[in-house]
Amino acid sequence: MRGLVWFRRDLRVHDQLALSTACEECDEVIPLFVFDEPLLQSQEFGSACVNFMLGCLDELQASLAALGLTLQWRRGCQVDEVCRAAVEWKADVVYWNRDYEPRAKVRDRQIQQQLAQMGVSARTFKDHVVFEAEEVRSATGEPMQRYSAYRARWWAKWHAVKPAVRAVPRPSTTKMKTVLLSPSPLPTAKELGYEHLIPWIAPGERRAREQLRWFVEGPIHRYADGRNRPAIDGSAKLSPHLRFGTLSPREAVQTALKSLSHSGPASWTDVLAWIDELIWREFFQQVLAAFPHVVDGPFKNTSVPLSRDFGLERYRLFQTWCDGNTGYPIVDAGMRQLNQTGWMHNRVRMIVASFLIKDLRIDWQSGERYFMQHLLDADAAANNGNWQWCASTGTDSMPGYRIFNPALQSKKFDPDGTYLRLYVPALSMVPANRIHEPHLMTLDEQSRYGCHIGVDYPAPVVDHHRARQEYLDLGKHQVTG
Repeated sequence: MRGLVWFRRDLRVHDQLALSTACEECDEVIPLFVFDEPLLQSQEFGSACVNFMLGCLDELQASLAALGLTLQWRRGCQVDEVCRAAVEWKADVVYWNRDYEPRAKVRDRQIQQQLAQMGVSARTFKDHVVFEAEEVRSATGEPMQRYSAYRARWWAKWHAVKPAVRAVPRPSTTKMKTVLLSPSPLPTAKELGYEHLIPWIAPGERRAREQLRWFVEGPIHRYADGRNRPAIDGSAKLSPHLRFGTLSPREAVQTALKSLSHSGPASWTDVLAWIDELIWREFFQQVLAAFPHVVDGPFKNTSVPLSRDFGLERYRLFQTWCDGNTGYPIVDAGMRQLNQTGWMHNRVRMIVASFLIKDLRIDWQSGERYFMQHLLDADAAANNGNWQWCASTGTDSMPGYRIFNPALQSKKFDPDGTYLRLYVPALSMVPANRIHEPHLMTLDEQSRYGCHIGVDYPAPVVDHHRARQEYLDLGKHQVTG
């Protein structure tokens, strides 16, 4: 039997259910990746994301070759290309791992229908998450809308099921060697219509596994505090790998739990705090799967303060945020980090999102789109879920809350200003007691530290305290109006 394995968001060979099942069931296995031409042309994702994906595919190609498999690739409409490949290569069955984004679910249904009409079987698997939306439900069987309740049921499911990790298929089990011609080299980013960049986080399965080992051997045991400090290497930086599936979420959880046996009970809080982040990821995936309308608007039609009307002032404010020129160092450092590297520290992501929505009063969807176009780990479910959390429009909407004070956040989590100086060099000589609010420096201090406000570094585009009160007042007006 000949099987076609369609790779998507699962660019690895370890614990890859579609691949391992195909290798067990088929005499011949053909791996395939399809570059989605309509998606590429939409520019929904940016160069950082595309270059990371290409790096992952390059390593996947080598890993499959070591198993005696030759990665084939095509470019075009995925529905057409997968079905065309199945016919051309006389596949008996097509294997793939499921995706939960609304657009992907429609695409997969179309492919299944066309394959069935052609007499080709389709087998799909759970791989991108530990538990799918249908597996973690409320007592009444409804999708869950509160993270705390979801988390409790997720852990109950984990202990009941104890998800296993699949081994890499042995070369002896894969017999597909010479049926197909060798593929042409993978396309370059420029050939796909994007700028060539070297990813700030190294792509590929090998690097993902190395990063996971490094993390669980050290930083995870200080994670509860370290994750909030952008100046230190305290987070896993595995989100791009989970996004493209170079790391299995099952293996990530198991590896984290195993680390406890080497470090003692003192690390329980830290390890569980990190696994919480993985559960948040799955929570947002199930929200997207169960409530697909969140792609185009708020989860709930709650009363929230109005966003600023479109116009020159809105454009000016949004551009200062995008460029990292707001006059608030923690916001500017975060946006410059994103623009330069394709990544941003998670605590800082919340700060810059709060600032855009509640200080500048710009719609959260604009920020969501900007992040998708610049992030290495651009993921619709996580990005949408986090932006709606910050905007107080998500499953646990709390109008009037989650208004981050950028100066206080900066003083608390980057007290020495190390992170600020890294991405805002104009502040490099400003001392710690002034760096979080440099606009408060006297003219003499500005000269002394080589940072003239309005020249070397911008003055604040808004007054935070005034903007906060205006936002709250607008919310009260909407509630009572």
